[in-house]
Amino acid sequence: MSRQGQCRPRKLVEGRAKGRSVSMKLHKTVVLVGMMGAGKTAVGRELAQCLGVAFRDSDEEIVEAAQMSIAEIFERDGEAFFRAREAEVIARLMRGRPGILSVGGGAFLNAGTRGLISDLGVSVWIRADIDLLWSRVRQKTTRPLLRTANPRETLATLLTTREPYYAKADLAVQTQPGYAIADTARAVLGALSTRPDVLEGFADEN
Repeated sequence: MSRQGQCRPRKLVEGRAKGRSVSMKLHKTVVLVGMMGAGKTAVGRELAQCLGVAFRDSDEEIVEAAQMSIAEIFERDGEAFFRAREAEVIARLMRGRPGILSVGGGAFLNAGTRGLISDLGVSVWIRADIDLLWSRVRQKTTRPLLRTANPRETLATLLTTREPYYAKADLAVQTQPGYAIADTARAVLGALSTRPDVLEGFADEN
């Protein structure tokens, strides 16, 4: 995913009605959900820069706390243990100041986590088709769920299984192969602008 066309930090936009300058302001934490390879982390960092807020990644928080990689946690303690710790970390991060939070691909399957996100923030599903996802993860060896005899088939099965849960997100944005990081970030901002309780001051210049 290219970085071309990245948005400017804390972009000031012209109020269309009176021509006054309005700064974008985030009122609730935005939680990016979706499959591995959808671009949640890259888009999340871009959004945080645009809005002048903190970016956090639940996987990175877990790795830092455990001093182990996700793959090592899966191997030593199993997926159930990881999911429990993941839910705890997300709950803690949701109670912080409004910001951008990227969560692991399986996190949104947890009903308790979905409910907490809905209560305290807003969820945005970054949608991507199987070909795009596979093109982004096929060379990576850090995905424990894809350590199978046929990782592409495993990825497709995961996508099919998880999509009904992702569809419960508050908002959804479709990313495309030709999109730069900033293109998807602007699409997310556009979706968030439909929720004035979450974001104010955004006006798409395109």
